[in-house]
Amino acid sequence: MTARADLQAALERGIAALGLDLPGDAVDRLLDYQALLERWNATYNLTAVRDPAEMITRHLLDSLAILPHVQGATLADLGTGPGLPGIPLAIAAPGRQILLVDSNGKKVRFLREAIRALKLDGVRAVQSRVEDVQGQFDCVTARAFASLADMLGWGGHLLAPDGIWLAMKGKQPDDELPGVPAGFAVRGMHTLAVPGLSAERHLVVLGRVHD
Repeated sequence: MTARADLQAALERGIAALGLDLPGDAVDRLLDYQALLERWNATYNLTAVRDPAEMITRHLLDSLAILPHVQGATLADLGTGPGLPGIPLAIAAPGRQILLVDSNGKKVRFLREAIRALKLDGVRAVQSRVEDVQGQFDCVTARAFASLADMLGWGGHLLAPDGIWLAMKGKQPDDELPGVPAGFAVRGMHTLAVPGLSAERHLVVLGRVHD
């Protein structure tokens, strides 16, 4: 068994455990992304996760766990780092216009190379602070990016009127809920079971309050 075959088996088991039905080429493309991230990470230190098997669990499967909650034709991934969860979501559910936002230049250089190398149609990367990004999106994702108060304070203007905000968290962030700014409300809180990961994962779903 090659190392890639082992990683593929782990990824396929995880996708099955999540109950996801992905496009036929998705597993290969996800592995290509992981390999590219591993290669760049050796030089540019894009993620603290070094072990390829851990990348499958903590990056790919962790990102894919929110796929059933993603909706709409446009998505902005704020504080995306090396493209998480935005790139796995783009591979798993192609056809959406996705904007990857990060303020770190070397991470954005990696994102642009990944978009080119993986031929990710409809995906763009921008180096910017979240508060300076323009536009409105049906879905906004943010993974371990900031407190709910800060992420909505900086990026709330990016959420379309009927859009949903998917905030990926570790422990259930009950202490952050009182800080949700006026004009936004929690629509749901989901416990995520990420295959192979013992740490807690939660997804907070937020939306705009309509008068």
